[in-house]
Amino acid sequence: MVYTPEYKTPKSMLNKGTGFLSGYTHSLNPYAGCSFGCSYCYVRQMPVSTFRGKPWGTWVDIKQGAADVFRKELRKAKSKGPVTIFMSSSTDPYQPEEAKACVTRSLLEVMTEDPPDFLLVQTRSPLLKRDIDLLLRLGERVRVSMTVETDREDIRLRFTPGTPPIEARLRTLKQLKEAGIPAQATIAPVLPSSEEFPVKLRPLVDRICIDDYFMGDGSGGKRTRSLGVERIYQELGLEEWYSREAYRMVYERFIRVFAESDVYISQKGFEP
Repeated sequence: MVYTPEYKTPKSMLNKGTGFLSGYTHSLNPYAGCSFGCSYCYVRQMPVSTFRGKPWGTWVDIKQGAADVFRKELRKAKSKGPVTIFMSSSTDPYQPEEAKACVTRSLLEVMTEDPPDFLLVQTRSPLLKRDIDLLLRLGERVRVSMTVETDREDIRLRFTPGTPPIEARLRTLKQLKEAGIPAQATIAPVLPSSEEFPVKLRPLVDRICIDDYFMGDGSGGKRTRSLGVERIYQELGLEEWYSREAYRMVYERFIRVFAESDVYISQKGFEP
């Protein structure tokens, strides 16, 4: 997919935590847009995307000077009380542009100097391992949430062909565990997977979060349905996986391998 990133100077970086992220005081997005372009991404139906006039996945705004803006906002927010941050809610902080632009790294550098009470880093990218040095400095104040929707590479290629391979994400989780950085595997949204999925994750993480379209897209699944994702399930002959009960099957598989107290459902799994 061909696209040209644009540079924008942000007026603000911290957004108030609302709705699904009401457990956080703020959300933080290093970029606008996301070149991973996942077929089911609920952001496709949000104003930031619909008003753009370009297909989701074909544009990215790099927020230049983000660290300076964020530093001032973080200091002000901390003066008013505890600060908990979700990064990111509508873009992947480690999409390919980050390798050169380093916006996310610059924000982490600010946080190592002036730590929030808690930071959750939500990504599906192995690029995150580049910043292990900074994550270590945040200690127990940070949790990495690595999206691993399935253990089947053929399924990834149908639903999210622009994203990093599953095996690369698993290797990243292994490195995080070896480094002692708190992390969870996030099966969100639930995609068709094998019965061995929990066994593959057991050596890598102690915490699992499971979410689906119906609980997690902010509209009870309506946004996702309007994207036509159901058609992919039909083409694969896996219609049973596109239902409100599919997550339950995955949950049952995981609690046979993980402690039930370590397997979280939807919003609870993302909270500080």
